[in-house]
Amino acid sequence: MFASLALLVVEKQSLWPDLRTPFAVSVYPLQQLVSSPVRLFQDLKSIFADNARLRDENEAMAEELAVLNTRLLRFEALEQENIRLRGLLETSFKLGEQVQIAELLAVNLAPYEHVVVVNKGSRFGAYPGQPVMDAHGVVGQVLRVTPYSAEVMLITDPNHAIPVQVNRNGLRTIALGTGQIDKLSLPYLTGNADIQPGDLLVTSGMGGLFPQGYPVATVNAVSSQASPFAKVTATPVAQLDRNRELLLVWSKSEPIPRIPDGPETHKPENAGPPEKPHAAK
Repeated sequence: MFASLALLVVEKQSLWPDLRTPFAVSVYPLQQLVSSPVRLFQDLKSIFADNARLRDENEAMAEELAVLNTRLLRFEALEQENIRLRGLLETSFKLGEQVQIAELLAVNLAPYEHVVVVNKGSRFGAYPGQPVMDAHGVVGQVLRVTPYSAEVMLITDPNHAIPVQVNRNGLRTIALGTGQIDKLSLPYLTGNADIQPGDLLVTSGMGGLFPQGYPVATVNAVSSQASPFAKVTATPVAQLDRNRELLLVWSKSEPIPRIPDGPETHKPENAGPPEKPHAAK
């Protein structure tokens, strides 16, 4: 009580301003000590809230990045597909033949069978023996057809043979499949044949299946052996292990036949080539 009266007297006499400062200085550490737990709690609460917000933002950004990366991969795939289709379109003009683009449905590259399945069959005019190309060269020929698909034997299949000639000098021979996707064999050339590494092999037109002048392979090795024949190997120019789209080629003069839907109009699997189609104007 006496302390309260003393403070009232000090305040009445305006002596408090002189005493307030030292008193406040002496009390300040105590105030800080008392308020520090509250401030610490608020700071920790703010830190945890910020961490939770940043974690949520990081998760949301990671999900968005994953989605964008997936879309980017798809865009890259579409870009590559457009490049391939442009290449096929340019090739179709260069060939001067009537062509149709077919997409791969299945691939069988067993050691002794190189066959792929495409999505164009007899309903679209495909026929056994039909030449098949890509943007770079000869891929193979149609082996069997169904109304909506066709099996294509690649030129590297061990059962495939294609008449070729050396583009440099016109030397003719046969290129055989070896069962290796990047290798053809030319077993019927004599040791003194005029052929050398780097020579381009093109279709000779012999046999009536492949029109003349289509690129087939590039010679990569020529060596003599004990027999009278040279050992010659070549690498196909077509991208046999990378293609997604192929060109079915009509080298005849009538248009590609379009068989209407209906069981009575479906072409049997063992049917021969269609009537001669005319070339595009």
